[in-house]
Amino acid sequence: MELEVENKVYVAINSNLHDGFLTLQWALKRWSSQSITIVILYAVNNICKDYVITPMGKLPAGSVNEEKLKDLEKFEEAKNQKILWRYKVFCGNVKVEAIKIEGYDESIQEIMVDLITTLRITKLVMSLTFMKSSSWKSRSAISGSFFVHRQKPEFCELFIICGGKLVLLRERNNEGLIEDDQGEMVANSRSKRQSFRDWVVKMFPENSAKMKNQCDSSASNGSFDQWEKYKNEIENYMSQILSSNAEEINDFVANESLQNSITELLMADNMTVQEKRKALKIKFLEIKQTIQLSREEAKAHVRGHAKAQWATTLCTRRAEEIDGCINDEIARKADLKRELDATKEELSELHTEVEITTSRLNSILELQRELSNKLQLSSVARSRAEVKVEKVVKQRTDTLQEIEEYRKQRDVLRRRIEFCREKDAIGNATMLIEPSFEYKEFTAAEIRAATDGFSDRMRLKSGGDWTDVYKARLNHTSVAIKLYSSGDVDSADAFRAKVKLFSHMRHPHILAMIGFCSELRCIVFEYMHNGCLRDILFSGKRSSKRRNKCLNWQARICIAADVCTGLCFVHRAKPRPVAHGNLNPSKILLDRNNVAKIHGFRTPLSSDKSDIRSDIRAYGNLVLQILTGRNWAGLIEEAIMMDQTKLIEVLDPTAGEWPLDIALELGRIGIKCLSIHEDKELNMTSLAREVEKVKNLADEIVANGECVAANERNQDDEDSAEFPNFFLCPILQEVMKNPHVAADGFSYELEAIEEWLKTGRDTSPMTNLRLNNKLLTPNQSLRSLIDDLQKKRSISIR
Repeated sequence: MELEVENKVYVAINSNLHDGFLTLQWALKRWSSQSITIVILYAVNNICKDYVITPMGKLPAGSVNEEKLKDLEKFEEAKNQKILWRYKVFCGNVKVEAIKIEGYDESIQEIMVDLITTLRITKLVMSLTFMKSSSWKSRSAISGSFFVHRQKPEFCELFIICGGKLVLLRERNNEGLIEDDQGEMVANSRSKRQSFRDWVVKMFPENSAKMKNQCDSSASNGSFDQWEKYKNEIENYMSQILSSNAEEINDFVANESLQNSITELLMADNMTVQEKRKALKIKFLEIKQTIQLSREEAKAHVRGHAKAQWATTLCTRRAEEIDGCINDEIARKADLKRELDATKEELSELHTEVEITTSRLNSILELQRELSNKLQLSSVARSRAEVKVEKVVKQRTDTLQEIEEYRKQRDVLRRRIEFCREKDAIGNATMLIEPSFEYKEFTAAEIRAATDGFSDRMRLKSGGDWTDVYKARLNHTSVAIKLYSSGDVDSADAFRAKVKLFSHMRHPHILAMIGFCSELRCIVFEYMHNGCLRDILFSGKRSSKRRNKCLNWQARICIAADVCTGLCFVHRAKPRPVAHGNLNPSKILLDRNNVAKIHGFRTPLSSDKSDIRSDIRAYGNLVLQILTGRNWAGLIEEAIMMDQTKLIEVLDPTAGEWPLDIALELGRIGIKCLSIHEDKELNMTSLAREVEKVKNLADEIVANGECVAANERNQDDEDSAEFPNFFLCPILQEVMKNPHVAADGFSYELEAIEEWLKTGRDTSPMTNLRLNNKLLTPNQSLRSLIDDLQKKRSISIR
């Protein structure tokens, strides 16, 4: 890394091309024998933020519109890029890097000192004119150079270049001096430089206007035609300058002879004083005339010198333009060569592609001949097959008539099923989405009117002295109203705490609270049409009505998965987990589609590890009860331990023919939960993954028709049309047609989740946590699976 820093030479230059080329030339010659990298520190000509330069002169920045300022900035940027490119081309084969120096508020000399320290510049070549720029806050070029010289670190070696030559900075008597390589003083920090034009104006004021016009003319005309126009005139000026030198020598000789004659006249003895006075007067007149002529010739020389300077400027500008054109042609030649090479490569690739295409075409022609032969053979076979097809068509016509009759019957049944599902989905969506039911506080009059004054015919469940549950209808929606006695909640604050608890529990598999009434101390929950799981599993009266509500094995697996998902949600609640505390089949309610929801959380909430483990053991007992249909699940544990084939004898026969592998896996999960004291790391998250695998396996079995015989005996048409749980929208509880993924990672029906977000909610319907954003992404994979399963089921029905 240190070697790389030492091989870099930093050259500080500005937009003065002539001076920049001379400075770069000096640096390239100085280190021509070494392998170096030239780093150009280029002082950019920025648009001043106080004023701008326009064809009308300098104007305040506020008087120019923003569009004009942007155009000026683009023009200056393009100009700087072109100048920087010419500097890079000038360096030839030497490796070049460039750093633009921009800024307004800080002076150029301070920026240079900061760059030396930041970049650890060991070799810095700086042009003397680098400090002169109208767009920078800077001192004079000399004082600015001395500032950098004094403030730079010791590891930096500074080279100051003036006109392509190295100059040295010296300090003498507290005064900064600039000397050339021979020790001659070039300038000092206190002297003010005066241009040649200023000197001429001061010495010859009568020629200042003419000289200014000549210089302006030379600055404004630099084209090739003007160069040819003034070429002859420049040569005449050069001849005049040479001839003026000869005339000065002759005048000097003549003046010397005149002085000798005056001396001889004064020393003459044969002349009187009067005669000498007259002779001297005549000589002085001659001298005066000679002086007058000399003055006129000097003025002519000044004019000639001004014209010569103008000619020199014109020649320099022309040389710079020719040099720029040469560099442009060199760069253009390199670009053309690269384009030619690229074209040649493309041409060779095209030749290769043509050869490959030709070989493919030959193989296609051979394949076409083979296909034509096979086509002839297939035509013969087709004529034979058409005879057979005619016979099959007749049989098909008879079959279609029978199918059409079955189809009509199927359509009637399907319309009935769809009507029931849509009605239930609309009711669920209304409860979840309707803003008026979002934790609304009802009045006592509304509650009494909905329950017919808490009449016994509206009572759903009696809990002795503790609770009463009534079925009611609020805003055209069926609800369940739970009335809390004074023994359950001692004060209004305790009731408010219970309401706040239930309002924060929002999950598809947890019973949702719709509203409450503080006066009567009652809470309004969503109504579950199929009641609790205990009544379906353990009903002692096996009446026809109860037998019609028996759950098949697939529905029971779905219920187990739903309960596991709900428990997993509360166990992972933030800032601390929540335990149910009293999980049993009576705390599991089923809606019209047998979707399970948990209720009856024990208050106050507890989050100890012992309570979490108690929930896991209760869930294991619930799984075994779902398998056996009995209140005591010890039989299944004994059956699995003794002989796996004995498991069939203890399974609930009303659920249909259980797939043995699924029943064994579900029983293993239940026993694993009951023995949680042996496995301390067991949690509901891992159990949810295991139960989901069992559920997916059951869905595959049903989809593939491996248990068709069992389903025909124990399931009606509605059960056979059920889909996997993840195909259902968590809000509408029906198969999704256009599933979209929300920010919580769950998929929802597009219309349902959009309606959810439009009502002002910013939380997840599944987790009740705040959504990071409201973006919805189409779930194409899930949509494809739903379409495939629907096609398979439609084919199996036909």
